[in-house]
Amino acid sequence: MLAYPGCFASEVYGVPDLLTMASHVADVEPYAVTVLSPRRRVVAAGGTPIAVRPMRDVDVLVVPGFELHPRLDVDTVVARLRPEIDAIRTCALAGTAVVSICVGAFLVAEAGLLDGRRSTTSWLFADELARRHPRVDVHPSELVITDSGVTTTAAFSAMYDFALDLIRKHHGAKVARTTARIALVDDARSSQAPYVDAGLLATTGTAFSQSVKRWLDHHLRDPYDLTRLADTFHVSTRTLLRRFRAETGTTPLGHLQATRVRRARHLLETTDRTVTAIAAEVGYRDPGTFTTIFTRLTACKPSTYRTTFRRSRA
Repeated sequence: MLAYPGCFASEVYGVPDLLTMASHVADVEPYAVTVLSPRRRVVAAGGTPIAVRPMRDVDVLVVPGFELHPRLDVDTVVARLRPEIDAIRTCALAGTAVVSICVGAFLVAEAGLLDGRRSTTSWLFADELARRHPRVDVHPSELVITDSGVTTTAAFSAMYDFALDLIRKHHGAKVARTTARIALVDDARSSQAPYVDAGLLATTGTAFSQSVKRWLDHHLRDPYDLTRLADTFHVSTRTLLRRFRAETGTTPLGHLQATRVRRARHLLETTDRTVTAIAAEVGYRDPGTFTTIFTRLTACKPSTYRTTFRRSRA
């Protein structure tokens, strides 16, 4: 485990802890785990000191995430972590398998290890990773991706998804499943898409696309009519599609579907309405079409989503 200033201590210790549980379940020798750093002293996010040892040859180097929020400049973080980035690159050149947890992917990418590879990270910062590193093939809905010896994971708790994959590989599905049950960890999820909160994502587009978005949001239940939409903004359909995609990276229909699904998610979480009623509420006369689009955007069916995310009512 690589430790560095500002990393999350739980991401340093979470993976080894789950591996320790697995070794007890499998009745085998525990995994040999060492916390390494190119520095002599490390203080994690929140002021937690972490005892470290000097860098050395290992089979797998796990890079935890760091404290990152939308107002924090990634360049500032990267600049002060150059020793860690160099250490990651050196390990990879020596043949070490490298794993990043959450936004640890930014450090692995800075080391040049993600160029041309499929990767993932926290859905909240996936666009920023893709912007900073256009040669990286970012898949923001994935939980764990391994490509040519480099593994990246989604946000925070995806460290357990990686650990369970490792346990499954070495000890089999039964040991992984039992370990997950003991630790109360979900071993059945396959995507971070159901957890995405679009309200936390950075707003894209200029005044034109923002106006189009607002119009679509206000006409959520109306049938999608591209010609009507273009006429509303006094442009051709071709110009509308071109400008909207250039500013937002998606289409008006794509935005409308995402907005409808976001509204449907809220209704599934907070009401007892049937899926058919919710489909009609967000503009779908055909529940089957609604279910198909909902599943595509969230990676689970509406009924499954409700079971997983239903809020208790007073």
